[in-house]
Amino acid sequence: MESYFLDWANLLLRWVHVITAIAWIGSSFYFVFLDSSLTPPEDEDLKKQGVSGELWAVHGGGFYHPVKFAVSPPKLPGHLHWFFWESYSTWISGFALFTVSYLYSASTYLIDKSRMDWAPATAIAVALAFFVVFWLLYDAICRIFGQRKNGDAIVGALVFVLVCIASWLACHWFAGRAAFLLVGAMIATAMSANVFFWIIPGQRTVIAQIKAGEPVDPIHGKRGKQRSVHNTYFTLPVLFAMLSNHYSFTWSHPQNWLVLILMMFAGAAIRQFFVMRHGYKLGRNGNPLPYALVGVAVIVGAIAWMRPAPVAAVAAVATPALATGVAPVLGATGEGAAGAGGQTDFKSVQAVLEQRCYMCHGEQVQMKNLRLDSPALAQQHAQAVYQQVVVQKLMPMNNATGMTDAERALVKRWFEAGAPTGP
Repeated sequence: MESYFLDWANLLLRWVHVITAIAWIGSSFYFVFLDSSLTPPEDEDLKKQGVSGELWAVHGGGFYHPVKFAVSPPKLPGHLHWFFWESYSTWISGFALFTVSYLYSASTYLIDKSRMDWAPATAIAVALAFFVVFWLLYDAICRIFGQRKNGDAIVGALVFVLVCIASWLACHWFAGRAAFLLVGAMIATAMSANVFFWIIPGQRTVIAQIKAGEPVDPIHGKRGKQRSVHNTYFTLPVLFAMLSNHYSFTWSHPQNWLVLILMMFAGAAIRQFFVMRHGYKLGRNGNPLPYALVGVAVIVGAIAWMRPAPVAAVAAVATPALATGVAPVLGATGEGAAGAGGQTDFKSVQAVLEQRCYMCHGEQVQMKNLRLDSPALAQQHAQAVYQQVVVQKLMPMNNATGMTDAERALVKRWFEAGAPTGP
């Protein structure tokens, strides 16, 4: 029953998280586009008001005319919309989802004993430390180097190094799937912290200065813009890290930390292409195409590098036998459809399932409503077992029960023999 309610919590939190993330990323992308697409105002009245740029756009059957004031408007409007709940809601729902999915069951989802055999409380503390330490170091880099000459390039290089170090540590300390998600959540935390500690406080200070009739210090707008631009470059790397948990070939790779770094770098390069493209159409930026080509080249290179070694085709397909529930006919040697590769009888497979799988998929506990503790149930779910145990190697989760390669090979032979339930 506990698993059932956890699944519901996971589903609902994921739903909320995706919705709020769409709202936050959408508004972020829009304002980056808007800043890059503004043109100097033509109307003299707008110039007198202090408007630095304007944009005419058509959408949804109507025309829109947003304008931007360089520092502050001549008069504060009665209604002012703030963009911050999109960020806060995304982080809150994401952290709640991370807690339910990983921290609550740290021994299963967060810890990989082949990497670090530590207590759940220690693993949780270290995982949370990633959020805090990364933000403090990133923020320090921005404070120290952000206002210097070529500060953006220096900050970008140092933050990239920081992300690389964090990725290497996470992938060597935690289970692969958790490590990828942890790095994504770490960067997303910095994004939301930018909004909470810099962008919104700066805007509140500007408004307070306007209301008090004081000169507006432009530094607040510059700092807010700097952190906002950082957030837009973080977006695609974070999205890859979040989506990767569905694709085990990424985080289960022997050099998974390098896979993560390459794909995040590619995402940032591709985002740079889109950021520059808006201004390029107005003749402001150089050709952004090289950034897109670099990003695509890195992805193609990763695909080529990570491709699995070719495997010999099996002589028989298990699907017909599974569909009819009939085991394939044994050959003269008694080896079945798997050939001379080894045992294919259920008794041998059952011993593996009992030792490695029954604790989560047996009589007492049925994670994901799946039971394997009888010949009929094992054969019924043979396709899922084969996919999770042999093809993707997702189960046992983080290999907590220590399934060996030989045992996975045994399950493979059993499945290819038609998942027989007898000798």
